[in-house]
Amino acid sequence: MKEKRVYKPLETAWCPGCGNFGILGAIGNVLERLGKDHHDVLLVGGIGQAAKLPQYFEANHFSGLHGRAVPPAVAAKMVNPKLTVIINSGDGDSYGEGGNHFIHNIRRNVDITHFVHDNQLYALTKGQASPTTMVGMETDVQVDGSSAIPFNPVLMALAAGAGFVARGFSGRPEHLEGLMERAIAYKGYALVDIFQNCVTFNKLNTYAWYNSHVYELDGSHDTGDLAQAMKLAEEFGERIPIGVLYEKPQPTYHEKHPALRDGQVLAGRNNDPKSVRRLMQALV
Repeated sequence: MKEKRVYKPLETAWCPGCGNFGILGAIGNVLERLGKDHHDVLLVGGIGQAAKLPQYFEANHFSGLHGRAVPPAVAAKMVNPKLTVIINSGDGDSYGEGGNHFIHNIRRNVDITHFVHDNQLYALTKGQASPTTMVGMETDVQVDGSSAIPFNPVLMALAAGAGFVARGFSGRPEHLEGLMERAIAYKGYALVDIFQNCVTFNKLNTYAWYNSHVYELDGSHDTGDLAQAMKLAEEFGERIPIGVLYEKPQPTYHEKHPALRDGQVLAGRNNDPKSVRRLMQALV
């Protein structure tokens, strides 16, 4: 009988009541339920409170630069497609500094899962507006309220051609776990934008605010209908849909790349040290 894999969270540095705890617990439950071995999972983050999550599990993890969570995740998956690669980073890290990486990995469709902890501000740097901050929200930096048009990540992902786009809420863990399972199982780039409350710096988008505004999509929604998915993605007001907005199979980067499509694993190849040294010296 195979030993059960346990993903018990380590001590965190988050504030009591932070919405990140719901995401942390959900990921642990999902990885346990899927029976993922610790050495077969790579958790990647950039910089920020959300990006600390990979450090709070006993599994492979990589902490990158601000906005640079996607490149190492993509590189690891390209070299070793057997890895389950999951990014955990915030809305500022993923959509601000990391915006270009976010968009262009959709084009490549590398098989990674991207969980964005979206609390609509930069929490690590004391609460200034992020790309997803609502118009009019006041912060210690935007003292007259944010005037910028909020970035709509799920609509952008759909427009850019993503094959799996979902939105969840950390305050509904069972529903969130279902989204996470589907995202990890999807072959290709999968985005789950996750609302999570920041109890310290965001006094507008509280747990109660999210809970009263979100509603769960039911079976009547056709997840293969792009036009309907985009319509739902634009719905952000008194009611905000959560669930899988869109899911459609499409060729992954490995299936399209001539050096990778036959299941070749770059990490397992034998390399000639002399040839490697010669190539490295040529770059000097």
